Amino acid sequence: MARNRYDMDEVLETGFDVRQLKRLAGYIAPYKKKMAGIIVLMLSASALTMMIPIFFQRIMDVYIPAKDMGKILLMSLLTLGVACYSAISMALKIRTMSVVGQNIVHDLRTDIFNHLQELPFSYYDDRPHGKIQVRVVNYVNSLSDLLSNGIVNTITDLCNLVFILLFMLFCDPRLTLVCLCGLPALAAVIIFIKKKQRRAWQIQSNKQSNLNAYIAESINGIRVTQSFVREDENNQIFNNLSGNYRRAWMNAIKFNFTMGPSVDIISAVTTSFIYVLGIRWILAPDATLTVGVLIAFTAYIGRFWAPINTLAGFYNSLLTAISYLERIFETIDEPVQVKDAEGASQMPPIHGKVEFKDVCFSYEEGHRILDHISFTADQGTTYAFVGPTGAGKSTIVNLLSRFYNVDSGQVLIDNVDIQDVTIRSLRTQMGVMMQDSFIFSGTIMDNIRYGNREATDEQVIAAAKTVCAHEFICQMENGYYTEVNERGSRLSAGQRQLISFARALLADPRILILDEATSSIDTETEILLQKGLNELLKGRTSFIIAHRLSTIKNADCIMYVDKGGILERGTHDQLLARKGAYYELYMSQYDFLA
Repeated sequence: MARNRYDMDEVLETGFDVRQLKRLAGYIAPYKKKMAGIIVLMLSASALTMMIPIFFQRIMDVYIPAKDMGKILLMSLLTLGVACYSAISMALKIRTMSVVGQNIVHDLRTDIFNHLQELPFSYYDDRPHGKIQVRVVNYVNSLSDLLSNGIVNTITDLCNLVFILLFMLFCDPRLTLVCLCGLPALAAVIIFIKKKQRRAWQIQSNKQSNLNAYIAESINGIRVTQSFVREDENNQIFNNLSGNYRRAWMNAIKFNFTMGPSVDIISAVTTSFIYVLGIRWILAPDATLTVGVLIAFTAYIGRFWAPINTLAGFYNSLLTAISYLERIFETIDEPVQVKDAEGASQMPPIHGKVEFKDVCFSYEEGHRILDHISFTADQGTTYAFVGPTGAGKSTIVNLLSRFYNVDSGQVLIDNVDIQDVTIRSLRTQMGVMMQDSFIFSGTIMDNIRYGNREATDEQVIAAAKTVCAHEFICQMENGYYTEVNERGSRLSAGQRQLISFARALLADPRILILDEATSSIDTETEILLQKGLNELLKGRTSFIIAHRLSTIKNADCIMYVDKGGILERGTHDQLLARKGAYYELYMSQYDFLA
């Protein structure tokens, strides 16, 4: 079986890039006051809970031998008070940090989504959409726990370690040194697995991206899959990708599982030594240690290793998060190739004159699509582009809308270079209908109004009537308020094009671009639609791309595009009289229909 494109993993970073954490800190900064307040609250609770073993030591060594029930009751009440304060502090921390963590995740997701809105078509042409989606949803979600609890817990746990060490030294310095002997062994474990662990999580994120991309494509192409009975082959590809992800996840998680048991083993060994030495010192003739001190110290041992275990878990989460942050920031850092120039001005109200001056363009270096294209479209005229597939017809109108930047030359509207004005002010005065008639989930009314959010219901209906969509819409169960799914699965291809056409017309553009606008409309509907278009095109500069030549006979100028240039231009009758490329194309369609 040929290698599936989703098996192509992205390049992995080889070193730990601390800049990723610095950038993440920028998202945390707006919430630093709330986080600082929670840290102070948790540290105060931790400091108070550190007193509990001291209370027990006093009870065992002083108050029980003295049979002082009053002091025993006082110590018990103080212990209860500290426990209540700690519980309230924990509840406030969970509530506050959950809100803060989700706000940070929201800010991060908003930035990546907003950046995706600005990236050029070429970015989406080169990547499966599932690979993009996994970064916005899965990878950002994976940071939620780290941001909600991990950071605050880490800071408080580090401070707790200092508190605990001070209390342990206060209880018995000798036992404290025995306890600390386990730290070098833990450091050796961390150093041994650090590089392998990070690499494993990077691979896991790649495999997850591959799987998500294939699932997205399979859902979008389910009709083609079932039509060509490709279910078995697709299942095999899916099983391979899912198996790769499962193996990568198991390989990564085994390193996470290494940390917890390592801490537990080291803790158990050092605790055993402490018990052996502690009991020996208690039973010694000079009794250099009391039972109360040993009980208090063993309580601190549990408190000492618990935050270390938590810190080990945070370290695991951090390495996982770094692998995701690399992909998230990689997307945010993707250069916006088509953007407003520095000092760009607002596009004045468009009248409609369009000029292409010696324009060259290529999608890939060395493969020029347009080679020194020049033409002028006067205000209110209709220009049509015809020619073989891949000749560059759609590229011309995409450059006019600034979906791509020209390699050289100029595109002018009303003698203004479109690269000198803001993209928003340009595109809001243009109406574009692409070959792909995309329908969004929602009502038909909302889909048409997408072209003009301020339009009234009456204006929406008027636009639908103009393009002959009103009749079939009214026949649906809820008319204009019928819910349709993403990509309009309930609608025929022709119905989707008519709705998209109404959407473009509702924007009331000064320049109208129709890219294969009638390719999925039957001949009878096309005749009706043409009547409405003739009225609509009056006063507007329009550019029409069509393989069906019957739709462009009345254009003011028809240009035959091929081999990177404009081979012929003129009216329908003029081009037929020349008996050139356009004539051959027209006659081939005429013979086919005949």
